[in-house]
Amino acid sequence: MTKHSLFVLLPIAALWFMSTACEVERRKSDAELGLTPQQAIGRRVYDQHCIRCHEPYATRGRNGPSLAGLYKKPYMASGIPANDERITDIIRLGKAKMPAFRQEIDQLQLEALLAYMKTL
Repeated sequence: MTKHSLFVLLPIAALWFMSTACEVERRKSDAELGLTPQQAIGRRVYDQHCIRCHEPYATRGRNGPSLAGLYKKPYMASGIPANDERITDIIRLGKAKMPAFRQEIDQLQLEALLAYMKTL
């Protein structure tokens, strides 16, 4: 490879890398998502406790399953009904690898979190 071809290929490679690396979508605001005040509070609870393991909008999870479309299906991947009662139990008591959050999340936060999760 000559010095001249290196000067041509290097900028092309850099542009290609930058164009593929910049495909990360900007996080939408509460207003852009059309969240109510309660759902916005739930989003903050989600960001504080859930997002480290559960993707909110993507179809793949992180350490736990994605929660995208959770309430749009009658059952979760585990076969448990996708309703407020069962989801509340899992959040409060934990399940398998998921820790319990009954000490970290109060009732108002839980209600806000459920309201937000219904928007996913």
